[in-house]
Amino acid sequence: MDTKLTLKLNQDVIEKAKAYAANRKMSLSRIVEVYLQSLTSEKETAEFEISPFVKSISTGIEIPTDLDYKKEYADYLMEKYK
Repeated sequence: MDTKLTLKLNQDVIEKAKAYAANRKMSLSRIVEVYLQSLTSEKETAEFEISPFVKSISTGIEIPTDLDYKKEYADYLMEKYK
């Protein structure tokens, strides 16, 4: 059920938001609704969705938190150019 909501906002913000909505062929009400829904969604596992491409390149290998990547890279270069 849709219910009316009245907001007080800066006039410049309103004009920019209306232009934004018009460029995306959406109503300003719909944009506000989607935004508020995203803020209040019950997804607590992540703040954002990971794209399928990023998921596809994930190796599943955990990197140690104490890894000295500079030393590892230096060792790799020393071995490579022996």
